[in-house]
Amino acid sequence: MRRLLRAAIAALGLALLAPGASAQAIDLDGRLVDATTGAAVADGIVTVGGRETRIGANGGFHVRGAPGQILVRALGYRRISMSAADLAGAHGVVRLAPITPKGLYLTVYGVGSQKLLGGAMAIVAAGGANALVIDLKGDRGTIPYPSAVPLATTAGARKLTTIPDLAALVQRLHGGGIYVIARIVVFKDNPLAEARPDLAIRRGKALFRDREGLAWADPFQADVRTYNIDLAVEAAAAGVDEIQFDYLRFPDSSARLTLAQPSTQANRVAAIAGFLAEARQRLVPYNVFTAADIFGYVCWNLDDTGIGQRLEDIAPQVDYLSPMLYPSGYRFGIPGIRNPVANSYAIVHGSLVEAQRRLGGSSKRFRPWLQAFKDYAFDHRSFDADEVALQIRATQDFGSDGWMLWNANNVYADAGLVRKEPKR
Repeated sequence: MRRLLRAAIAALGLALLAPGASAQAIDLDGRLVDATTGAAVADGIVTVGGRETRIGANGGFHVRGAPGQILVRALGYRRISMSAADLAGAHGVVRLAPITPKGLYLTVYGVGSQKLLGGAMAIVAAGGANALVIDLKGDRGTIPYPSAVPLATTAGARKLTTIPDLAALVQRLHGGGIYVIARIVVFKDNPLAEARPDLAIRRGKALFRDREGLAWADPFQADVRTYNIDLAVEAAAAGVDEIQFDYLRFPDSSARLTLAQPSTQANRVAAIAGFLAEARQRLVPYNVFTAADIFGYVCWNLDDTGIGQRLEDIAPQVDYLSPMLYPSGYRFGIPGIRNPVANSYAIVHGSLVEAQRRLGGSSKRFRPWLQAFKDYAFDHRSFDADEVALQIRATQDFGSDGWMLWNANNVYADAGLVRKEPKR
């Protein structure tokens, strides 16, 4: 039996290490290819024994580690796990199934609503979308599933349950072919700030509150970072495909705030990038994609926009960048465009092109948020099917890894995602 195993490993190029090394350690050789076209897959990551190895342009990899699960993911593809025996049986070829996520956002309430979740699922069933972004920690700090993270309970974040069994929900969605993205609102956290003022951002002696009257947790505080990363690990263990960090920033406030460290640009940038680096390291065993939501203007601004988000510092720490390219959010326009809502295509396409120009690399690194809600800043036009279609076409022409629609009411029936049959 041992001879057969050694022969299989040798045939694949999985040679046992030299004497003196661990008897369990092996070298792994393989190649990532597109399951549809057979073309080499670049920009992949293979994880063995808790160590990530990045894949070159030819799709080939060689990693050293202990036999066990071989975890594989790459931009624009579904992630997979396999054993060394699986790899040997496939002659070293790892076939990845391509996917371009087309996502719909659901709040902590929407995911538990038969009507709202049902409406999103109907669009998925009709081919208009294939991904859901679900709040696992919402804008008001609410955690809608039975989290085992102690601070979730002590901070008062567990007052509502709309997801009785997170793993079962993920399994159900996966059964429908849905790519599942867990959205975690990080530093805007009213429950935590009120329960633990020692972890909150202050304005003088009082808690700082934003325009919605909500308090924020201090990004410099280790306990705040750990709390959110613990939630991300819990979501990854439940099987979600991607962890998306939102409100990954300091408040956009001109007030003088009190934090654990001086609010210099260098400190802010280091805190945000450092949080993502910590999260990435903790999430390695789960082979889960990570994403960062960023302001649209971060694609253009060379500084940190006053909130700790600098493109070049965030990008290395995540798989995907998800700029919020809502035309209504571009209050000052962009170069050459003074009326953003009248130029949806140019806003989306131009911002993505500018970000890629700065970073280089694949356009698949980006999956933007698009506007599917009424304009609030300019002429109050409806962003219905025509406007949504313009934005989607901009992402397609750019070549991003899909898109996500934002509507706080979770209603997408008028977004034009499903072609309606003509009446007879």
